[in-house]
Amino acid sequence: MLMGAHIARLVRTPNPSLALALVSLLSLVAISYGDTDMETLLTFKDSLANPSALSNWNASISPCHKDRANWIGVLCLNNTIWGLQLENMGLAGLVNIEILAALPNLRTISLMNNNFEGTMPDIRKLGALKALYLSNNRFAGQIPNDAFKGMRSLKKVFLANNAFTGTIPLSLTTLPKLVILRLEGNQFVGQIPDFKHKSVKVVNLASNQLEGPIPASLSKMGASMFSGNRNLCGQPLQSCTFTSPPPSPSPKPSASPQTVLSSLDKEISALKIALIVVSIMLLVVIIAAIIFIIPQKKQKSKILEATDLDDSNKLPAYDEGEKKVSEGGGAMKRSDHGKLIFLKDDLEAFDLQDLLRASAEVLGSGNFGASYKAGILNGEAVVVKRYKQMNNVGREDFHEHMRRLGRLNHQNLLPLVAYYYRREEKLLISEFMENGSLASHLHANHSLDQPGLDWPTRLKIIKGVARGLIYLYNELPTLVVPHGHLKSSNVLLDKDLEPLLSDYALRPVINQEQAHMVMTAYKSPEHAINGRISRKTDVWCLGILILEVLTGRFPENYLTPGYDSNTNLATWVNEMVKEKKSSEVFDKEMAGTKNSKGEMINLLKIGLSCCEEDFETRPELKEVVQKIEQLKEGDDEDFSSTIGEVNAVIFRGNMEDESYFSLNR
Repeated sequence: MLMGAHIARLVRTPNPSLALALVSLLSLVAISYGDTDMETLLTFKDSLANPSALSNWNASISPCHKDRANWIGVLCLNNTIWGLQLENMGLAGLVNIEILAALPNLRTISLMNNNFEGTMPDIRKLGALKALYLSNNRFAGQIPNDAFKGMRSLKKVFLANNAFTGTIPLSLTTLPKLVILRLEGNQFVGQIPDFKHKSVKVVNLASNQLEGPIPASLSKMGASMFSGNRNLCGQPLQSCTFTSPPPSPSPKPSASPQTVLSSLDKEISALKIALIVVSIMLLVVIIAAIIFIIPQKKQKSKILEATDLDDSNKLPAYDEGEKKVSEGGGAMKRSDHGKLIFLKDDLEAFDLQDLLRASAEVLGSGNFGASYKAGILNGEAVVVKRYKQMNNVGREDFHEHMRRLGRLNHQNLLPLVAYYYRREEKLLISEFMENGSLASHLHANHSLDQPGLDWPTRLKIIKGVARGLIYLYNELPTLVVPHGHLKSSNVLLDKDLEPLLSDYALRPVINQEQAHMVMTAYKSPEHAINGRISRKTDVWCLGILILEVLTGRFPENYLTPGYDSNTNLATWVNEMVKEKKSSEVFDKEMAGTKNSKGEMINLLKIGLSCCEEDFETRPELKEVVQKIEQLKEGDDEDFSSTIGEVNAVIFRGNMEDESYFSLNR
């Protein structure tokens, strides 16, 4: 009874201070938790003109469950939204960036292949964005020069096939981590700005209205990156020529001998002064070069100080007391923590400090991390790859997987020599191949001194790739994709141009987010259609590789975040064959094709059959390898009938005709 009275008294006479505190607390809660990610996305959905494709975006279920998305087009990680992939959905209207700015963890946005319109969205409000994909929409108008100012994390910008006008915004050239820029198919005018950051790998400016010389920083890009701009010149296009004649000298009155001698003395004095000035300038340049080069050599002398494209520009400082160990694939010991673990006995062992003291050369920065060439004992060179996104399994599982890879032994696999384990990052060490990658041979600017690969060499490479791949399938039967990252840059060539597969079987240890973003297996049709991959995904990658080797064209699909049939190399080949232009499909730089066209067509058929969008209709890898092994370097007897068969079947539009996709001759 007393307690009831006490409560009643509290209700009748509330404490003003307590009430005020409660109101303040409730206000803070509302501010903190009112604008949830769910509410933000629903607000964004409501801002669209026709959001019917986002029908499962509703408040009855949260957008994310751990790393899995419950809402279509949402990318999740640890119950947070880190990306939106709203492609091919028929979405329209304006893109309200202010709404999306309320998503603090948003790192990638893809709105490609829709009907969005208006001017360039104010993308700077998403300062932490790493990838922006707006290609194939209806955006128009000029992009402000400062549109990308301060976006220091932005790596990929896709604005192709819109109606943008004006000059290319200069702020794009200031992005320190920009890797890929695609502006083709717009109406940009003026000159191309200079992209000085070394991180830039691809800049596609085709089919615009640009003019003037191509900057030296972009001169090593392929000519196709600048095609469709009538007034561009310079490498890799034709040289710039200036046709305006020099002004004709005005006639001079005749001079006396004394005047001539006086003028001659003045010219000689001027020449002496000019020589002195030039000599001083050369001396200054030499001194500056010495001052600059010596620290650079010192900096390159240790692999710890090599730079890459990641957020950190240095490898970590490893323990000084680490000693060498040669494991030969044995079990991991507790005393081996923090040491190099060797998986092969045929290479002379060295310790981590030998590696860190070795002269280092930055080879490049790939999808997973930077690569370095390091000279070690007896002048031998190794490649050190640094991985930061390799924490998908625990320590013991990681060591077991590395030992499993160390036991693999095939002439077409690049052996994993050793590795180094840290929780934050890993080092994988393999032998250095002087001839580089297949991609560098296919897509480099060739000359008479360095011609492109001939047909026998390309066929030999495809056969070696197929053998290495089937070996992985036999030795790693439990993996969904025994390779998972097969592409021309991951096919290295030894001194005899024999292919060696690299970056294989890493899917089990790569972080899920990173794997989905960069591995070629996740750019396949089946992953785009139903979100899955299978053992036939490697078959699709092999098919794309075959077409790349035959055509010499780079698979643009690998530059997009997912599968896009419009950029699929197989789509282009099929269209060429439909138009009865089969002979134009093959790389014009490929020599040694005499008496081999029939076999080239047969290999083309094999590649296309591997690239079927429906993975169930693709042949098994074993069947593909058998047919590749039957190909010979020269056999032109059935060329006319074979090419006629290909043309007839595709021209009829019967893309599922067994007579076309069968591998039986």
